[in-house]
Amino acid sequence: MNTRFATLIVLLAALLGATAAQAQSADGTWLTQAGDARVKISKCSGGICGHIVWLREPTDTATGQPATDSKNPNPALAKRPMIGLPLFSGMQPAGPNKWSGQIYNADDGSTYASSVTAISADSLRVEGCVGALCGGETWTRSGR
Repeated sequence: MNTRFATLIVLLAALLGATAAQAQSADGTWLTQAGDARVKISKCSGGICGHIVWLREPTDTATGQPATDSKNPNPALAKRPMIGLPLFSGMQPAGPNKWSGQIYNADDGSTYASSVTAISADSLRVEGCVGALCGGETWTRSGR
């Protein structure tokens, strides 16, 4: 009976190890599909958070000042710098390698229902929806 128990433990350990190896992490810095921003994703509040850490064009060409969240309808938030801008809210686990919550789109100042899925170690699918209309893009892990 002890041999059977030991064999069961080894089998369970192998199965758990295989499952853990398949899990992908969203933690790290990701380059958006257009290559115009890098987003740092980290664990927070049982889910994930993401904020902008780099922009291809970090200054407002009209003012020469650092880019701000100028499309935000809230005048106080429209003055926030783009670098450091939080993009995700309420992103909680929604399945293996997947989180669901909301994403902020600084291009139009709106927040959308969203999901983030780690497709592989170097590929992240970010999707957002307005009603039945959904779209998304694939982000790649950035070396920085």
